[in-house]
Amino acid sequence: MVSEPAWLGLGEAAALIAERMLSPVELTEALLARIAALEPQLNAFVRIEAESALAEARRAEAEAARGELRGPLHGVPFGLKDIIDAAGLPTTAHSKLLMQSPPAETDAFVAARLKAAGGILIGKMATHEFAIGGPSFDLPWPPARNPWNPGTMPGGSSSGSGAAVAAGLMAGALGSDTGGSVRNPASSCAIVGLKPTYGRVSRRGVLPLSFSLDHVGPLTRGVADNALMLGVIAGHDPADPGSARVPVPDFAVGLDHGVRGCRIGVIRHFYERDIEAAPEMAAALEAALQVLAGLGAEIVEIETRPLQEYAACNRVILLSEAFAIHRKWLSERPEDYAVSTRERLLPGAFFSAGDYVDALRARRRIAAEFEALIQPYDAVITASAMDTPPAIDDAEAIARAYSRQARAPFNLTGSPALAMPAGFSSDGLPLSLQIVGKQFDEAGVYRVAAAYEAATPWKDMHPPMAAF
Repeated sequence: MVSEPAWLGLGEAAALIAERMLSPVELTEALLARIAALEPQLNAFVRIEAESALAEARRAEAEAARGELRGPLHGVPFGLKDIIDAAGLPTTAHSKLLMQSPPAETDAFVAARLKAAGGILIGKMATHEFAIGGPSFDLPWPPARNPWNPGTMPGGSSSGSGAAVAAGLMAGALGSDTGGSVRNPASSCAIVGLKPTYGRVSRRGVLPLSFSLDHVGPLTRGVADNALMLGVIAGHDPADPGSARVPVPDFAVGLDHGVRGCRIGVIRHFYERDIEAAPEMAAALEAALQVLAGLGAEIVEIETRPLQEYAACNRVILLSEAFAIHRKWLSERPEDYAVSTRERLLPGAFFSAGDYVDALRARRRIAAEFEALIQPYDAVITASAMDTPPAIDDAEAIARAYSRQARAPFNLTGSPALAMPAGFSSDGLPLSLQIVGKQFDEAGVYRVAAAYEAATPWKDMHPPMAAF
């Protein structure tokens, strides 16, 4: 038995299982024991699937003994944000409105892909209600907490997925990202979260928030695992009208190529002028750029339109579409929403059809402009969060943190964007950076991220809960 199975990555665990050096049953039992110990402090799960996970682990162990490996995640547990369907389980969206919903009849596209690759679903993860409201204390389940400091929020809305991966409860989980909801937990929990290019990953079987801006993406502790997970879930799905018919490369191919000779753009005005980042966050970003320059990359400052213009366009589209989705329930059962969810959804009622159409047209111009601007660069770096995670019970600080970020622009442009750790503040909370690439060039984003990860110690640092 491996001495510390909780900190094995997806790829490491799968390789050990394939070599018969690690038992899927022992791995799953170890993770379930850790979940039992830490979940009361973290609230990362809506539903823990201990019995079915162990049954699947026994099946995977028998298959491995016969040399019958189903795929690159054979025998390795994973989690799903609870807006993603898993056959036989309800999808609650962390809401009273869906608390009694019937079990899903089929897996979401991404869940089916992970299971087909040999992955074992260990549970459904906490989220902000309908991936927009939260953290809220007036819902059937409590909000997830940050393992680096349980008094702070773990980012949202893929909060449980981020907290669980950071705390060693699983090596990988899926989240969704409409205005930054994979990258926010990654930034807050010192892990790696990717929002793929719009259309790279199917949303079929995922409760929508904004059809035009929704993405599904992986959360892992390291870059290689993130590339592995994306490779499993990516691919064209004719049942998702937003799915792109593009080839799926091996995202891991360039992970060891380094950045010597790469041209990397930096959007400093996002965090220096448009919104002034906290000093420690700004210093971490500049230190990361120095690391990449020291590895041989050319760093070039670039200018885009102001951050606020991206945010305003994103807001009109997101809230217009979210209100359309929730209009009936908001009219008939408003009291069943958390207060924060109602407050975030209701402004969508006041945008006109003209506002919405104008925003969609502006989005096309902005996306084309940004894609043209970054063509000469291998990747672009900017801030993800402007601050460290706020206190989970400080509504004012949370509202401020949600407006102080640079993630929403890339939901608007559809560009692949990755958040990862860039150090820690003086009070031990995660600092982060964001790496953005050209359309469908996730491999280029991963290449830069892997070079930075290899040159820094952040990946191997675990939250203090690791000692509990």
